[in-house]
Amino acid sequence: MKNTEAIEQTEIKVSSPPTGFQVIAREFMKDKLAMFSLISLIIVIGGIYYWASQIDQTQLMRISLRDKLAEPGEKFWLGADKGGRDILGQLIVGARNSLTIAILVTLITGFVGVVIGLICGYFGGLIDNIFMRIIDFFITIPSLMIIIVFVTIIPKYSIVEFILIMSLFLWVGTARLIRSKALSESRRDYISASKTLGTRNIVIIFKEMMPNLSSILIVDMTLNFAGNVGLETGLSFLGFGLPPSTPSLGTLVSYATDPFIMENAWWNWLPAAILILLLMLAINYVGQAIRRSADARQRLG
Repeated sequence: MKNTEAIEQTEIKVSSPPTGFQVIAREFMKDKLAMFSLISLIIVIGGIYYWASQIDQTQLMRISLRDKLAEPGEKFWLGADKGGRDILGQLIVGARNSLTIAILVTLITGFVGVVIGLICGYFGGLIDNIFMRIIDFFITIPSLMIIIVFVTIIPKYSIVEFILIMSLFLWVGTARLIRSKALSESRRDYISASKTLGTRNIVIIFKEMMPNLSSILIVDMTLNFAGNVGLETGLSFLGFGLPPSTPSLGTLVSYATDPFIMENAWWNWLPAAILILLLMLAINYVGQAIRRSADARQRLG
């Protein structure tokens, strides 16, 4: 009798579908490039934050004309810029600033988009119509140009204000995605059963519905993170990002707009360009692996 029960329990364990994290881990184990990218991202981002915490930004940005455009060597591993400031230090602090902005913008827009998307998809009707008209309005306006206008209007802005300006226009994509998934999820039997049992709507939305959308949400936030890094560096490159006194990857790349520096001082802009390229590739490889995991999870039910 005990052997029969043990066999039945074993069969149940074998037949039970794998969890979302098990599917993701399995996909990363199969894709060595994605696994290498994930490990590299963790090491590089952790190293950047630790190294940046050891740098005095005030001292770093102090001008020293004696070291103007100093070539890479013992004093400056990656050379110096037109103001005699260490490029390596600016690269580390700039990468920290760009990553921090991208992470916070991704979290803020993800939170707002998920909440609005779940509410619209669950309740539908008038609430859905109101929010969808707002979302349609935000989609029709050119977000990049509006962000530039807001940055131009505000005379002196900090990193916090810059993050809020970006977040104001970047939540709509997540909201539309989550809303479309929540609409189909709200018609499933377990949602109807919870409503019949008298479960509160907020519990159904955030404790029952949202976990079933976690795979899609992780994929969306991973890809948004890469996009936000690119957007921040692009705005800083154009001169509408962080203030000039605050290092950024986009600010370093913008040195290439000077023909003299482009030809004769490659160390001013090339390291930042390479770092941006490697970060984008690594994040996208990780995002593709997570997307395949989400598709596999949906097929397994």
